[in-house]
Amino acid sequence: MTTTTLAVLVPLLPFLGAAAGLLLGRTAPGYVRPLAVLPTLAALVLAVVVAVDQGGGKSIDASRRLTPTGSVPIDLTLHLDGFAVLVAVLVGLVATCVQLYSTGYLRDDPRYPSYAALVSLFTSAMLLVVYSGDLMVLLVGWEIMGICSYFLVGHYWETPEARAASLKAFLVTKLGDVPFLIGLFALATDAGTFRITGVVQAALTGGIDHPTLIALLLLAGVAGKSAQFPLHTWLPDAMAGPTPVSALIHAATMVAAGIYFVARLLPVFAASAAALTVLAVMAAVTMVGSALAALAQDDIKRVLAYSTIGQLGYMSGALAVGDRGAAVFHLLSHGAFKALLFLAAGVIIHAAGTNSLAAMSRMDGLAKRIPDAYWTMTVALLALAAIPPFAGFFSKEAVLSAAEHTALGDSTVAPEATGWIVLLAGLLTALLTAAYATRLWLMAFRGKGSPAPDHGRQPVAMNAVLWVLAIPSLAFGLTTGYIDDWFDGHALTPALTTSVLSTGVALVGGLVTYATWRHTSTLAARTPLGAVAAHPEADGGLVEEAAIASQTPAYGDIASAPDPADPGRLLLGPLHRHAATGFHLDAVYRTLFVRPVLAAATLVRFLDREVVDTYVQGAGALPRWLGAAVRKAQTGNVQTYLSALLAGSAVLALVAVVLANVNAGS
Repeated sequence: MTTTTLAVLVPLLPFLGAAAGLLLGRTAPGYVRPLAVLPTLAALVLAVVVAVDQGGGKSIDASRRLTPTGSVPIDLTLHLDGFAVLVAVLVGLVATCVQLYSTGYLRDDPRYPSYAALVSLFTSAMLLVVYSGDLMVLLVGWEIMGICSYFLVGHYWETPEARAASLKAFLVTKLGDVPFLIGLFALATDAGTFRITGVVQAALTGGIDHPTLIALLLLAGVAGKSAQFPLHTWLPDAMAGPTPVSALIHAATMVAAGIYFVARLLPVFAASAAALTVLAVMAAVTMVGSALAALAQDDIKRVLAYSTIGQLGYMSGALAVGDRGAAVFHLLSHGAFKALLFLAAGVIIHAAGTNSLAAMSRMDGLAKRIPDAYWTMTVALLALAAIPPFAGFFSKEAVLSAAEHTALGDSTVAPEATGWIVLLAGLLTALLTAAYATRLWLMAFRGKGSPAPDHGRQPVAMNAVLWVLAIPSLAFGLTTGYIDDWFDGHALTPALTTSVLSTGVALVGGLVTYATWRHTSTLAARTPLGAVAAHPEADGGLVEEAAIASQTPAYGDIASAPDPADPGRLLLGPLHRHAATGFHLDAVYRTLFVRPVLAAATLVRFLDREVVDTYVQGAGALPRWLGAAVRKAQTGNVQTYLSALLAGSAVLALVAVVLANVNAGS
């Protein structure tokens, strides 16, 4: 079979598995798990074969005209370059791990058949985005992922949190998709084609007439799909869905789609210095803001959610300085260790037996009970904190090195200002990332909370998947120098200056957090929680400040009081209460957009019911009254009819006489 034929099968197999799973989910439940795992595993194997065949060499293209559509045709096109084939391998690997993991995590869930089918469809849609060479076909996969995320985030639809989160994710991403769609049409109009290769060629030759406008419209969709400021607020709330879904969305699908899209069309964005500057500012705000928010969260999945937003900011920053190789390299590295982090968090939640015990301040004794999750999560957190030789160090270093070159004027693509913005924000975020990664590890595995009930050993499939993902989290960065061909020959080896700076600030962030944790733990041990409740000044007001931040009565319920040993509270100080709520962006959006829309809807409802309906009802009332009057006159009595006829004739005669006299007088 040819490479293009194998590539067609890669997204097709999960799609067929999804269709078969939906059809047989109730009639033949024994086939559900094989139909969930085997097609996705086969797609992974074929994606690896396609990547080996492509070999990082010249791109492979195949096209077939779907149907005549007018001046701008739509083609079913495959475009296989180094970026596409590697991202497809990542998607297949993470999706296969998620499907295997879910067989244990959701083994008693009655809605598992529909869940597994939606995960397969989600995977198929992302693979379609990765391999597609036509913007309209890419848009199909883009939108299918949106609807799949709606159903998967709302999997536990009986809970109000899941319903609200799924609706929020759908609406916020659709808010970005509207200008995104307009931008696609404008781009195709200027370029004269929906083919990505044709669009890129037009951008390189100056054939795009409105590059800034088009780039900004497209960035709106990217901000929504990849959870970048200001459309990132849906992602932390999406943690209401099953943990394996979080791993899939955060590591290899959906949020990665926006970054991958910009990487594919980078010449379009590079045609506008203003667009690159906007992208750099968006990336910087996203990086720093999300890292601060992660440092203030207590729920382990929300910490990881904000972490994802920040790491996507690194990828956006690399694209803003014109280096798509660094962006995709970090996308691949991040996909491995972030999937591992979420799945390990799922083991923690599974061990606790309830999602409500994901609060890190209440965890105790987990390191000994779940050693597989403990060791693999430690590897993933070291990769997240960019500590050498873990994968995150090499990929984050590639981003910072690209920013440094741009800042020093070595780039012909992006303005120097974008380099400085990304570099400074990236170094500050590296400090904060190491801080919240250390805090997560200490509170989850070294905390002194309430021991959770032991729900037995986790299924083998769940633990095995963790070790599979630990391998690329540890060793993927060591492949630099061997995989450069897949990145357009782009050298990915670390640079000395940024390596020393990023590692130094990461070590500072980790050590300061550890020292703060030791200090707060000692303080908490000396001052029992009950004493702190009576004398909040004993811990420097940490518990009282935390109670205010969570909008709960201070010390009203000692069992639910915040952990005084949380180093994030001391590190952030007065900023903690704002960071814990995501800097009140949801409240701002509620005030600026949600409330006006609801008020307008209330006004429209009032006008419809009280004004429009009143006129409609009045228009119907007059004929009804006339009909009632006429109906009363229809008595069926002949004498009454003759009397009315004679009276009417007399009236008409009288009127005729009066009119005749008037005419005679005139």
